[in-house]
Amino acid sequence: MIYLDNSATTRVLDCAANAALDCMRESYFNPASAYAPAAAMEKRIEGARARLASLLGADRSEIIYTSGGTESNNTAIFGVLRATRGKKRIITSAVEHPSVYEVFRTFEHAEDTEVVYVGVDAHGYLRLDALAEALTEDTALVSLMQVNNETGAINDLSAAQALIRKRAPHAVFHVDGVQGFCKLPFQKLSCDLYSVSGHKIHAPKGIGALYVKNSVRFAGGLIGGGQEQNRRSGTTNTPAIMGLDAALAAYQQNGDAWREHMYACKERLCRNLSGIPDVFVNGPEPRNGAPHILNMSFLGVRGEVLLHALAQQEIYVSTGSACAAHKRGKNRVLGAMGVVGARQDGAIRFSLCPFNTLEEMDIAAEALAKQVTFLRRYQRR
Repeated sequence: MIYLDNSATTRVLDCAANAALDCMRESYFNPASAYAPAAAMEKRIEGARARLASLLGADRSEIIYTSGGTESNNTAIFGVLRATRGKKRIITSAVEHPSVYEVFRTFEHAEDTEVVYVGVDAHGYLRLDALAEALTEDTALVSLMQVNNETGAINDLSAAQALIRKRAPHAVFHVDGVQGFCKLPFQKLSCDLYSVSGHKIHAPKGIGALYVKNSVRFAGGLIGGGQEQNRRSGTTNTPAIMGLDAALAAYQQNGDAWREHMYACKERLCRNLSGIPDVFVNGPEPRNGAPHILNMSFLGVRGEVLLHALAQQEIYVSTGSACAAHKRGKNRVLGAMGVVGARQDGAIRFSLCPFNTLEEMDIAAEALAKQVTFLRRYQRR
């Protein structure tokens, strides 16, 4: 099997699986309980929270554990808007993940909210000139992704933050970091809120986190036992949190080497595939984007047909976001970049992990070239 759909989900690291299993079978105590083993578990949870905070350049009191990226994004958006009174403008981009984009769509008909979608250029990068034009004094929230989940385009968040602070000084800036966290070098955040998902970085499913700057006005969502500083109630998911912590420790130790290896695999795959006639890269050139995502179009072949042909050889890719895979119709992200028609129809996303090999890139490219040649004979008739 060659798995090239790591932007959809990843295999859990052995260390992360073992850490989670220990919490299921041995250290299974509820950290909210009032006896010594539970207190020890709470101490471990707070240690994990401190590690995550340090990687983000934050204080541990600013970290909320969630069930994953979708909850983190939803919690960020609704948490800010619940705490904001009066008429307001909210801004996002045309290429956001559905867990942001679809939330913004729900506000399109709200009387007190104006929704603005900022465009991107032909490589998928946020148009900073369009963002500057969209920002106004009554802007309450700007939500942008760090790395696009379909093209790997990396947004210039520092430049975006500078524009926001200059033109909309009261606006809150949320960043969807699901495809950027750990895939890019760790650095201090240029935002007020930041979303993280565990299963994108080889931690278990069902765990994520949201950084909320202490100075931000924010209204928590889930009401109950008051966990997560009363901002997200619910029994603490100790196995998943400890699994996430183990994965983060692995990234701390190996991240630079892993990122460089993914770039090498990505460049090898792109170089091999570029030898096929009528092939185009959608998004940045390999070294200019995130290390793990490559989107390419194969003219004369439908992406979905190519996906299934490769799957028969146990080579697994995708045609876009897994969270939008059940929806029929055009690809919103590629369309916003001006990628339409046959080029959009023939798009395939390859997403890598540190454990893919250069040999796998060669095997996948050879198999894909054969399938493209074969399928073009029939689909061009």
